[in-house]
Amino acid sequence: MRILVIEDEPRLAEFVRQGLGQAGHLADGADNGATGLEMAAATPYDVILLDLMLPGQNGLDVLRNLREFGITTPVIIVSALGGTEHVIKGLDAGAVDYLRKPFAFEELLARLRTVQRRTASAETPVLRLADLELDLVHRRVSRAGQLLTLTNREFALLELLLRNPNRVVTKTRIAEKVWEVDFDMGSNVIEVHLSQLRRKLDRAFPHLSPLLETVVGHGYRLHDPAAAR
Repeated sequence: MRILVIEDEPRLAEFVRQGLGQAGHLADGADNGATGLEMAAATPYDVILLDLMLPGQNGLDVLRNLREFGITTPVIIVSALGGTEHVIKGLDAGAVDYLRKPFAFEELLARLRTVQRRTASAETPVLRLADLELDLVHRRVSRAGQLLTLTNREFALLELLLRNPNRVVTKTRIAEKVWEVDFDMGSNVIEVHLSQLRRKLDRAFPHLSPLLETVVGHGYRLHDPAAAR
């Protein structure tokens, strides 16, 4: 999952982001409410972890603004304000869960898995194209029955392409969906990651038809060879 951590305490924010990365997620951070709101509006996150006591715009105001703007990203409040009244206010404002500080990191991961299961129940948990499969719940990818080992970025790239089968996905859209908001479009990082993904998807299977296609001047797509016949 791609997760936005809105937390103004630097050490805690870094701890959470590193832990999420080690657990296989992509995590971005914002240290105040206004920046967090802007990032949430610009990038389609899967979950937002939101502190309440933030400088400037507090967490409840951020949450209310998210919902007023039509942003439905699930929000888990993570706060030292543990009173029942705070929990009720947070849930009534639109949060899906409330985690009190201090917390065990494994509990945070468990709550994220719960959100992921809810999301998966509302969508197809396995994306397929030809003999390629991506399991969103268990984060497994296979081609022709053989498991592939992908990095977090490669998994996110592949998920985006599989959600747009046989359609061209531009570099700009890839940057918006998979990378940070301030991604440098002059960088060749996307091309490098796609080259690595192509090596694992296609070059590792020389006896099978290639799936990942570069559409020069436009972008990239996952192409089902059988669909063209």
